Amino acid sequence: MQSANRELPEPPYYIAVFTSRLSPNTDGYSDTAERMNRLASEQPGFLGMDSVRDGLGITVSYWRDEESMAAWRRHAEHTIARETGRERWYDSFEVHVAEVKRRYGFRRAPEGSAEHDR
Repeated sequence: MQSANRELPEPPYYIAVFTSRLSPNTDGYSDTAERMNRLASEQPGFLGMDSVRDGLGITVSYWRDEESMAAWRRHAEHTIARETGRERWYDSFEVHVAEVKRRYGFRRAPEGSAEHDR
């Protein structure tokens, strides 16, 4: 699993959930995926990304607003990568875009920490 170290702002913010299944032809896929992750992280409004691939690939990118997401979608290199993905790398994919209205979670405190010993 790939997870960016990031602190997300309080909602609202936006997410794009990209799910995919790779085709047998993945030549160049890993290098392009790394490049897209790096480029996305440089875009105004980008907040972070989580990604995992185990048969089904799931990438969640976090964005300050819809305008930031739209600018990333129009980015020239991202456009080429999407086209190559359709032609070569993916058997299927879906993108879901949503506004995050609330979030919550849990983190276990490391053993031996003050929080864990309470």
